[in-house]
Amino acid sequence: MRSSFAAVLLFAQLLFSLLLRPDLPPSPPKAVDPLPSSEAAVEAVLRTQQDAWNRHDLDAFMAGYWNSPELTFFSGANERKGWQATLDRYRAAYASPGHEMGTLEFSALRIEMLGPDAAFVRGSWHLTMPDGKTPHGLFTLVFRRFSEGWRIVHDHTSVAE
Repeated sequence: MRSSFAAVLLFAQLLFSLLLRPDLPPSPPKAVDPLPSSEAAVEAVLRTQQDAWNRHDLDAFMAGYWNSPELTFFSGANERKGWQATLDRYRAAYASPGHEMGTLEFSALRIEMLGPDAAFVRGSWHLTMPDGKTPHGLFTLVFRRFSEGWRIVHDHTSVAE
């Protein structure tokens, strides 16, 4: 657990160093704070994913992820790199014969803007399966703003034991 926490902190520190480059002059204060609308846009991606999951539309769910071979997904002791590998993981775990998607709920969302084009999100996920089982856990996400909108570029999801 400590090594996972240390890895998340190291990753966040690296991201901060990339976003807060000392060779750039500080931005002047803005009259209107853009963060609430950015936070709302990030949350909208997650709510759209939740709705897509609950319609059993895995393709629409995956639209919230950066469609790139550079996307990273950590779960348990496994790392997947790339959008396709992440989709394949979801299909194998939730959309293959004998597996169900269930009903997804995201909660306890904490969205922190790391800059105008990056966000750090922590939260909980909870599935209600048709057989009554309720897998759940925590997640940490890194979002980036692209021309097509906000996308998850890193997902670290844990399952409660």
